[in-house]
Amino acid sequence: MWKKDKPDFRDTLRACYIGYITQAVVNNLAPLLFIIFQESYGISFHQITLLIGVNFGIQLLVDLASATAVDRIGYKSSIVFAHIISAVGIGSMAVLPGYAGLLAAVVLYAVGGGLIEVLLSPIVEACPTKEKSASMSLLHSFYCWGYVLVVMGTTLFFALAGRHNWRILCILWALIPAFNAIQFARVPIRSLEEEGESLPWNRWIKGKPFWIFALLMMCSGACEQAMSQWASAFAEAGLNVSKTIGDLGGPCLFAALMGTSRIFYARFSENIPLKRFMLFSGGLCLTGYLLASFCTSPVWALAGCALCGLAVGILWPGTFSLAAESMPGGGTAMFALLSLAGDLGCSAGPTVVGLVTDSCGDIQAGFLMAVLFPVMLFIGVLLTNLAKAET
Repeated sequence: MWKKDKPDFRDTLRACYIGYITQAVVNNLAPLLFIIFQESYGISFHQITLLIGVNFGIQLLVDLASATAVDRIGYKSSIVFAHIISAVGIGSMAVLPGYAGLLAAVVLYAVGGGLIEVLLSPIVEACPTKEKSASMSLLHSFYCWGYVLVVMGTTLFFALAGRHNWRILCILWALIPAFNAIQFARVPIRSLEEEGESLPWNRWIKGKPFWIFALLMMCSGACEQAMSQWASAFAEAGLNVSKTIGDLGGPCLFAALMGTSRIFYARFSENIPLKRFMLFSGGLCLTGYLLASFCTSPVWALAGCALCGLAVGILWPGTFSLAAESMPGGGTAMFALLSLAGDLGCSAGPTVVGLVTDSCGDIQAGFLMAVLFPVMLFIGVLLTNLAKAET
């Protein structure tokens, strides 16, 4: 029962939290079904890799278009549309036939996912709240809890209804963005431009700081999604454990630890230097990928997957916070272009793992190639000192 006649900005924040749960469904439902797609449609790892590439490639294009279009259309209309098209896309996996139907569904929900990623951070940044970096970390933690919800909900559904009913599962997950579209239609939303926080993009895009943060975002996305997108298939096909154990010990634990990392930083941000925490996380991520690459024991290999989740938690929101601090006035365009760089990494990371896996027939070889990304991230964090010197 609602006690308030008029929604306030606390309701806006809650809608943003659910928005990141929607983003978790967009990015992580299909990977849990990859082996089922192979069994149902007879598709290869190369074709599965294409699904991942299309998802993040479309999100990348949406990020680019959003840099100027969102300010003209308006935050509210854009975020409501994003949730509607996400619901349609997720539900379409159940009804559109064959591999071509899967591709079409991915295109639809990727449009929504790209808009959601661009819009949620500036909407929260424009809300009248204190401790912006802590608020950003808390916001992004809901992506992780959404990921946990997707894995556990899907696992429970399969246990009760069976894998053959996966189409019904897609319809059920589509209800979350459909509900949140209604929520966003009723809550107050400010834009950064209304708060006087936006500068013309050509004032900052030509300088070193933006490109350093773009590199960080790309590496953050690659570190996260290279493991996230392939953890379920790795556990089931590479480690030969059951889907239930593999999903709970791989992607579910990955997401839970990623969320724990973000909650931890949101709670103790005043006492922990962000750059130092990100450097530590980069080293931890490298360790996780090496464990997943070389360990033959399923326990230790899955521990490597989970360790990556703990490591990558702060990388994406931390980069947003550093960029907002170093480039005040970046506005919607800055968040959109940094999201573009992040989605480029989200596409590149899983694609590298998928192509190496398809070539070698071994997912662990793909993970070994992906160690490049945490190494580049570590270098990128060190380069942020140059960004500070120039701003």
